[in-house]
Amino acid sequence: MLGSVQTQSLSPEFIGRDAELTRLGAALTAAAAGEPQAVLIGGEAGVGKTRLTEEFLAAAQRAGAVTAIGGCVEIGADGLPFAPISTALRALYRTLGDELIAAAAGQEAELARLLPELADSAGGPRRDPHDEEGRVRLFELTARLLERLGGDRTLVVVLEDLHWADRSTRELLAYLFRSLQRARVLIAGTYRADDIHRRHPLRPFLAETDRLRTVERVELARFSREEVRRQLASILSAQPANAVVDQVFARSDGNPFFVEELACSITRGCATGISESLRDLLLVRVEALSDDAQRVAKFVAEGGNTVEYRLLAAITGLDEDALLDALRTAVGANILVPSDNGEGYRFRHSLVREAVGDDLLPGERSRINRRYARAVEDDPALVPADERAARLASYWYAAHDPANALPAVLRASVEARRRHAYAEQYRLLERALELWDDAPEETRHELRPADYAEAYPACGCHPDTPLGFLDLLAEVTVAARLSGERERAYTMAKRALRLMERDGAGHDPLRAAWFWAQRSRVTEDLGRGDGWDELSRARELVRDLPPSAAHAEVLSMIAGWIMVHKSGAEGIDIGHRAVEYARQSGARDTELHARVTLGLLQADSGDIEGGIAEVEEVRRLVADSGAHGIVARCYGNLASVLEGAGRSREAIAVAREGLRLIGDQVSHVTRSWLLTNEGESLISLGRYAEAATVLEEALRYAEKSYLCAGIEMNLGFLALRLGDADAAIRYQATAAEGLRHDTQPQHIIPGRTLALELAVSQGRFEDARRELLSGAAGGFATGTGRYAWPLLAAGAAAEADGPGAHPDVLERIRAAARELPRPTPLAEAYAVLVDAELARAEGRVEPDLWGAAAAAFEREERVHELAAVRYRYAEALLASGAGAERRDEAGCLLALAHAAASGSGAMPLREAVARLAQRARLSLDVPAAGADPAESLGLTARERDVLRLVAEGRTNRQIAEVLFISPKTASVHVSNILAKLSLSTRGEAAALAHRLNLFTPAAG
Repeated sequence: MLGSVQTQSLSPEFIGRDAELTRLGAALTAAAAGEPQAVLIGGEAGVGKTRLTEEFLAAAQRAGAVTAIGGCVEIGADGLPFAPISTALRALYRTLGDELIAAAAGQEAELARLLPELADSAGGPRRDPHDEEGRVRLFELTARLLERLGGDRTLVVVLEDLHWADRSTRELLAYLFRSLQRARVLIAGTYRADDIHRRHPLRPFLAETDRLRTVERVELARFSREEVRRQLASILSAQPANAVVDQVFARSDGNPFFVEELACSITRGCATGISESLRDLLLVRVEALSDDAQRVAKFVAEGGNTVEYRLLAAITGLDEDALLDALRTAVGANILVPSDNGEGYRFRHSLVREAVGDDLLPGERSRINRRYARAVEDDPALVPADERAARLASYWYAAHDPANALPAVLRASVEARRRHAYAEQYRLLERALELWDDAPEETRHELRPADYAEAYPACGCHPDTPLGFLDLLAEVTVAARLSGERERAYTMAKRALRLMERDGAGHDPLRAAWFWAQRSRVTEDLGRGDGWDELSRARELVRDLPPSAAHAEVLSMIAGWIMVHKSGAEGIDIGHRAVEYARQSGARDTELHARVTLGLLQADSGDIEGGIAEVEEVRRLVADSGAHGIVARCYGNLASVLEGAGRSREAIAVAREGLRLIGDQVSHVTRSWLLTNEGESLISLGRYAEAATVLEEALRYAEKSYLCAGIEMNLGFLALRLGDADAAIRYQATAAEGLRHDTQPQHIIPGRTLALELAVSQGRFEDARRELLSGAAGGFATGTGRYAWPLLAAGAAAEADGPGAHPDVLERIRAAARELPRPTPLAEAYAVLVDAELARAEGRVEPDLWGAAAAAFEREERVHELAAVRYRYAEALLASGAGAERRDEAGCLLALAHAAASGSGAMPLREAVARLAQRARLSLDVPAAGADPAESLGLTARERDVLRLVAEGRTNRQIAEVLFISPKTASVHVSNILAKLSLSTRGEAAALAHRLNLFTPAAG
């Protein structure tokens, strides 16, 4: 643009930093080997972070790596989210072109939020207002994009000036550091260490990354005296006198940038007249420029990190020749440098930009920003499209022009929301609140909800209805909650309700109900209650109101709360109305989510098949919609319903199908949720090794405290089954802490059960009793039976095993069991088990009761429970003093229980069975002679035929041919056999058959 420009060469030789370059080179080598690397380079301003990264990037390019740089923009906190990430991706796009497009295939619409160029090959991304994981999904897709690009090449991405990074950038960067898997990718970031005060927003980010093994910190120290001498010699092209070195080293304190500035003073012959003020030192060369060059420098200082040439031409008031002369002078003096893309200019060092900016008078600053804003509004093409809204918001705000700043800030908030940058949206909306009263009434009157607001559902108002202050409060409330500012969200909802109360709540009861519903959500999040009081207020306000999108959303939220807290017919009625009102008002997303909730409520009330059918129908409708949130919700909840009904194998299949279908199109949180469902069902089937692997993977993906706690709870149950007491204690403690403020029965009741079982394993029976009574206090809400039955069974067993059962406690268990519904065969099986344990606690020997429990669990997919019931059944048979036939049956039961416990790794149960067999002098390998062991397993005649062929190593097709049945029927028989024998695989079934001599070998 300027042609040839003569500049003074500053530090042409790269001085020092050998150790730092070596560490960066080692990281590059590791990345090239397929191990993603992350490096954070810190140091005070002027210490040489940029120079180090330039040298490193040059070395990386010589090694064949593809490199990209992105710089944080200082106005990022005002709403320019993901600026360095977008810049780096744009650089990669220019370098790789079609390869990047191919790597983004299928996800262009989402990734266009970061790289707008991808929008040319995809439609605008569909936004589901109920999908609150869009931000994390965007992070996941970014990670996968970098992994694909780094699959067959080394990729080096440098993000500069992280001390200016917006919160969304920091969160995305932390996500990438945690999530990048096998790929040849190195991400480096630089930051000013001297700027990171105690309350600086980068400080928590640095603390988090310090805990990550994959992140390396490189801190740049100041130069030694010898390094200062070498730097001066390089700049001056001659060895400096010792006195000059001493003076410069003392004045610069070893800061390389200050050494350069002082050396510049020396070359002008004013070494003895160096200003004592750091600010003056930085300004001295600026003030030596021509008036036009100083004018340009002032405009560039106020315009942001980089200012486009065409924008400068529009605002400086200089003709083209004068502007070019001014730019040539500033570049020649090493004050400004061309931007990396060659389309604009920036200061060579941000310290000089800050000094020039600080030197502006208040009125001067406002005037310059006003010029910027008007120029961009007159010709939007002067700045990149993805930066336009945020820059206009910043320019008009700095111009102290509320009439123009308010709509500009609102437009920028919409853009931030579109990019899932909720933290930046929230900050912009807070600024809009600040501007609201100062903006002229005619300005506010021209704003429309359709242009700036989406939090509060469309209310059917006239299109010309102006945006109201309550609309703005609704946006702030939701943005604050989504950005993690729950306290602020609570305050905003409270403020809105107070305003409405002052103006008369009856004026707009629907909007008041919506704010009460929002307040309910954050009340529970903040641990200040379960949120029901707030929802009750909302429910009263919407009573008898006509259908609308807002009405449907409020009802859907109430139904959702009932689903996870108390279920029942009341929730079903509200769910039906939510679906119908959403359908009538055209709120499609609300309708689909309400239908899923309705299906779960139906299942909780006992209509398992009806509930499953409802969720299945929604799953069919959204399968190809691209609405990944509702798709994942269908699969996750369907797997949960199936598990609760005792259909664990189906639940595993559904969870795995969901994971396969959604692939990498969902967030880690959603993936963790589905993996947790799978892990829970694997525990039910006694497949403990698989469950451990799946749950550990789920824990790596989990990012929310309650989800981590749920996973740790499952891992605690698993540790108890395996006999790992230390792990069980650790998992139970962390789960309890994570759920300390939780009010949902689906978390509270299993948490009590885990604590109870852990107490029993340690002989703390009084503590176990307290956990039982606390869990059962107040009864169990409809729909919580799947969690309540195991608690009652464990509590009854604890009373039986303890030093003395308390009659009042036993009666409390018996009364709770009478009140609990039994909608599934699994619930019926638990009910019989509770009766059997109560009898044992009362000292009664009831073999028939234990036999009924064994028969019930043989039909269920609960491996550990069946093995434990068989153990107790055998114990009851032996204690009853029955004859040899029943003794033989006890021996077979113990053999089966021992085989199941051994196969799953349930060591405490295995040892208990072995001790009982030893006391009774029963073999655990071979059933007593004369008995038909195959018949004693509870298998039908056909199942015994199938087991014999499985033991011979036959496939399902071969079994079908021998028995004249279909392969599918043979598969069903095999599944039933595995369930009845508490086994996981055909191999285990064959091994058990051979070990117990179930079938006499055919004569050869």
